[in-house]
Amino acid sequence: MLPPIQSFGNIDLTKFTSGAGSPAGAGNAIGGSLGADTSSPFLDTLKSAIGTADQLGSSAADQVTGVLTGNGADVHSAMIAVEKADLSFQMMMQVRNKIVQAYQEISKMPF
Repeated sequence: MLPPIQSFGNIDLTKFTSGAGSPAGAGNAIGGSLGADTSSPFLDTLKSAIGTADQLGSSAADQVTGVLTGNGADVHSAMIAVEKADLSFQMMMQVRNKIVQAYQEISKMPF
């Protein structure tokens, strides 16, 4: 289990894998259930992507701090790290938007 990600507001992904009140609990009505002891490939991929984005953000912050204090590498590598973190964050936001959009479309479907 990944520790809570501070830069993304302590996202708790465990609510997506079990519990009657969670979105995964709605899967019971469709015929599938994700138990607490099972893990879905989608959830693993999502956790990995969030962890990578957080790691890139931390690395960029460390490099910028190093440049500002005079202990770090050159400005170019710090800027590259900042851009990588920014692109990673933008991609995570687009994935989140697509997930929310898909959920809204599914919730409009009559069952």
